[in-house]
Amino acid sequence: MANHQSAKKRSRQTIKKKMVNRIIMSKYKTISNQLLSNIDQKNVSSATNSFKLLNSALSKAVKKGIISQGHASRKLSSLSNQLKKII
Repeated sequence: MANHQSAKKRSRQTIKKKMVNRIIMSKYKTISNQLLSNIDQKNVSSATNSFKLLNSALSKAVKKGIISQGHASRKLSSLSNQLKKII
């Protein structure tokens, strides 16, 4: 456990940031799973809407520094190719 005041503060900040990161990643994973299920069901309109939401969620995660830009680009590219196959 932290003994110095600054270390205690950093510990509190880390706990808060961890919760925010968990919320953002959970939202990203939920939307990603929805998109994949819509692609499997060949539901074009729902898949397109889910793709737009996923793009937004990934951009926010990159902006917050939770995931890297390369990870987001790779995911979007892969999923857009899957979406194009059902259109």
